[in-house]
Amino acid sequence: MLIQKEFLMKLKDFGLNSYESKIWTALLSLGMSTAGELSDIANVPRSRSYDVLESLVKKGFIISKTGKPITYIAIPPEEVIERMKNKVQKEADYSMKMIESLKSNKLIEELKALHVEGISLVDPSDLSGSITGRDNLSDHLYSMLKKAKKSITIFTTDLEQERKFLELFGKLKKNHVRVQIAADKKDKEFSQVAEVGIAQQRARFYVVDGKDVLFMLLDDKEVHPNYDTGIWVNSSFFGSVLEMLFKTAQK
Repeated sequence: MLIQKEFLMKLKDFGLNSYESKIWTALLSLGMSTAGELSDIANVPRSRSYDVLESLVKKGFIISKTGKPITYIAIPPEEVIERMKNKVQKEADYSMKMIESLKSNKLIEELKALHVEGISLVDPSDLSGSITGRDNLSDHLYSMLKKAKKSITIFTTDLEQERKFLELFGKLKKNHVRVQIAADKKDKEFSQVAEVGIAQQRARFYVVDGKDVLFMLLDDKEVHPNYDTGIWVNSSFFGSVLEMLFKTAQK
């Protein structure tokens, strides 16, 4: 049986390697077969076919039937998908429970203490770095914003990109954190949680509490999200300069 290479490649999404894909598709076409028959039909070395079939049994793609010789029965693909979905859900639930349990673990408190003591030994001007990729920038930005105690200053080219932070801005406002935004437009939702003005030029930067700065180096309209780049720096001097620019570059 000839199976197109492109089709076999797609089966990697099921978590199958090349030999497993060949054996499974061969068994699907037969319904039930032996290791020897499947080896010949799928063009998989006999020395490997038994290991491959055992792996497929463990993954829940096929069933083995005892006898001489051992025969194998294909599980319907739709049932396989349901099993995979349940497995992924269970693994995700377990991972979430583990992560949640870490929050109350004494180890985290010890690690936090180590970090606080370590950071206190670092010159503030050394706290800087380059971040690439819009998702990575967004994650870092969220970490910055949620730590705000007094103020947040945002200069953005596209207010829609900040919409994912609306709920956070609402919580910060209740904690008396002042949020100021200069953007391409005004918006009723943002006006409820922030002071919004119209930017007179294109720039992208964020300043938290006057010192924690994320400055974007590229125009988001001209760069692919994967290559979007920003510079993070902890500098009250740089932060104050950007806040002055914010005041003069908006309507």
